[in-house]
Amino acid sequence: MSALQSYRLRVRRRHRLARAIRKRRELRNMVDRTGQIRSSDLLVFSTLRNELIRLPYFLEYYRNKGINHFLIVDNDSDDGSLEYLMEQPDVSIWHTRKSYKRSKFGVDWLNWLQFRYGHNHWCLVVDPDEFFIYPFCDTRPIRALTDWLDASSIKSFSAMLLDMYPRGPITEQPYQSGQDPLEIACWFDAGNYTATKNPVYGNLWIQGGPRSRVFFPNEPELAPALNKIPLVKWNRRYCYASSTHMLLPRGLNQVFDEWGGEKASGLLLHAKFLDTFTAKAEEELQRNEHYSASVEYKAYAERLRNSPELWCKWSEKYINWRQLEILGLMSKGNWA
Repeated sequence: MSALQSYRLRVRRRHRLARAIRKRRELRNMVDRTGQIRSSDLLVFSTLRNELIRLPYFLEYYRNKGINHFLIVDNDSDDGSLEYLMEQPDVSIWHTRKSYKRSKFGVDWLNWLQFRYGHNHWCLVVDPDEFFIYPFCDTRPIRALTDWLDASSIKSFSAMLLDMYPRGPITEQPYQSGQDPLEIACWFDAGNYTATKNPVYGNLWIQGGPRSRVFFPNEPELAPALNKIPLVKWNRRYCYASSTHMLLPRGLNQVFDEWGGEKASGLLLHAKFLDTFTAKAEEELQRNEHYSASVEYKAYAERLRNSPELWCKWSEKYINWRQLEILGLMSKGNWA
């Protein structure tokens, strides 16, 4: 990378951080329990709207994996999500009625919270429908992973988004609050993925899976990006540049090995496609607060009216992380 390109990225990073600091004024703290955070704690950051039905299992899942504190932005929920989170002893919650789109789709808000509270902590940024898995996750907590990353001087850890779905129409099996969504959405695409390298940020740009296959069959280039770097040993000089797809400084995006080996990586099991999704897609289409004039939600709403089935004869049923490593979707690298 040339000196000029490096300078431009430094300017961009400083602009993003300055923007996040300004955007803090859009957040109203409802319950602040950050005084409980210890120097070694693992933190989850999330932005949500109307996710009450998902929250009990979401919190339970990450508590069981060893997360110590949740820092959450509620974007004007009206289903009781805010009130529920305010009652949780390990959650600090902020509320805003401001535009999700104008906050860079929530990135500004979370960049500020990580700037303020995440410095020198391992921070995991996930949505309420994303479940982080990693090598040995069935026997080791997230802290075992972060301890190994610290010992290996690795600052960031990648996890591709793996869309999970049921067999049959997504409206067929109702989801109950507190239930593991993977009991219903337990199928995934084992192939059908493409990856290209972003020449500016240096990250891999991954697309494919059922959203490309079903919702964007004729325009796969419009399918959502699946590459994510959700786990970072945060420093207040860092910022996300686009969702959790890429970071600044640029070196944090070097989460793959260009020389023929494999770096350790995980997956985010994405349980979006439950029976609640049809109403959610219609709501988000009306709000028009998502990327690229909500083109993704326009595709969802159009296809969901015909009750499509995401399952196909090439779908694989989820067993465990070892199955996903064998399929080449994640890797334990040299972590033994």
